[in-house]
Amino acid sequence: MADKLIIFDTTLRDGEQSPGASMTRDEKVRIARQLERLKVDVIEAGFAASSNGDFEAVQWVANTIKDSTVCSLARANDRDIARAAEALKGAQSARIHTFIATSALHMEKKLRMTPDQVFEQAKQSVRFARNLVADVEFSPEDGYRSDPDFLCRVLEAVIAEGATTINVPDTVGYAVPELYGNFIKSLRERIPNSGKAIWSVHCHNDLGMAVANSLAGVKIGGARQVECTINGLGERAGNCSLEEVVMAVKTRRDYFGLDLGIDTRHILAASRMVSQTTGFVVQPNKAVVGANAFAHASGIHQDGVLKARDTYEIMRAEDVGWSANKIVLGKLSGRNAFKQRLQELGVQLESESEINAAFARFKELADRKAEIFDEDILALVSDESVSQDKELYGFVSLSQHSETGERPHAAVVFTSAGQEVKSESDGNGPVDASLKAIEAHVQSGAEMVLYSVNAISGSTESQGEVTVRLQNSGRVVNGTGSDPDIVVASAKAYLSALNKLQSKADRVAAQG
Repeated sequence: MADKLIIFDTTLRDGEQSPGASMTRDEKVRIARQLERLKVDVIEAGFAASSNGDFEAVQWVANTIKDSTVCSLARANDRDIARAAEALKGAQSARIHTFIATSALHMEKKLRMTPDQVFEQAKQSVRFARNLVADVEFSPEDGYRSDPDFLCRVLEAVIAEGATTINVPDTVGYAVPELYGNFIKSLRERIPNSGKAIWSVHCHNDLGMAVANSLAGVKIGGARQVECTINGLGERAGNCSLEEVVMAVKTRRDYFGLDLGIDTRHILAASRMVSQTTGFVVQPNKAVVGANAFAHASGIHQDGVLKARDTYEIMRAEDVGWSANKIVLGKLSGRNAFKQRLQELGVQLESESEINAAFARFKELADRKAEIFDEDILALVSDESVSQDKELYGFVSLSQHSETGERPHAAVVFTSAGQEVKSESDGNGPVDASLKAIEAHVQSGAEMVLYSVNAISGSTESQGEVTVRLQNSGRVVNGTGSDPDIVVASAKAYLSALNKLQSKADRVAAQG
């Protein structure tokens, strides 16, 4: 494996730990399929022991994905590991990723365990996992801030017990590239059986160095697996960004000398799917997948690119999927053309009834909007997948009135537990009035901590995509909605967030 870099995607697990980014089972399966199209080597589908919902999501991903290894996280105890193994039974290729904290701070304050207890727990857990699956990854949580001597002792023991991958996380984003690379190198040199496992890096972005640290772990430390997420999604400042680390290794193959199995043409589609599913908008100047990543405003730059693209572009836009950003369908397009475009975008709906429902929404949108972009299709399919679930609240219709000098008023009709209700309210604007009308009936008591509007494409005819983040009793959820009418999109997003607040799927905090 010395010449190949393994890409381990944890968007569905670590990325989902970002406040409000939790995904439904169907959303996870859809993103997993796109990751499979991207040819990601390992997909960490979730933390099976955290809730029944996450167990089911891991199980569905394991039963669906054929070409990538499917992984579940598990704390270093028999219950978590057995639960992960059960969820992964249907996988063509399964991996259990077990972890326990090894830094003095975590052992004392969080685990309240002695180093010897942690050592024994790590050994026993890997031994138990190896009896269930052939592929076991072990992570010493907060590994970078752990005592090197103790870490060497633990890692040597878990390799002896059969761990096939050793992942050294920078859990709190404290590392800097040169020191982190040398830290990995030192561990590999000091541990006698280090050559029996593949070494992996997992870096957080608290100081903005997750990608740089990961690449240093590869180049200096000799790691051959990088753990990352689409768009760098993750808790706090996020994780190492898949698209950035992949394109860095591919573009600078002269320096890294490593091969990748990734089909980079599907990067942009994956980025858009994750963004629209979670409601986390990609900033325009984001490397590789941002709207401005291949845009040139400077006259000097424009002149250079026109004469020879490589004067200012080190990557081709089409190599990461930008060539797919075009108008594809209109109101005269038929069902087969729509179905074919879904397949090209990596969207697989489970039944003919789902395809028919999505196509009906497409035709409705086409009557209101002349040009249908790929982003529009992804948004309407995302909305359709949400409506397929048996949610407590569902949008029906909305009317609102606002004019200068008058207080705006809105009336919203929506379903509540299967029954249509109508609620009205005034507000500071049409959006405020609409959301207050919903809240007047629901009385959730939730606090809105984010309201964000994003145009799906670049014209005034564009669909608006709204993200609403609500907080209640310690829970933080995102709701998303899209519609050419931004007020309607806002109402859909608010109802989506309320549905997630109603979910009883409690989650257990996992590795950072």
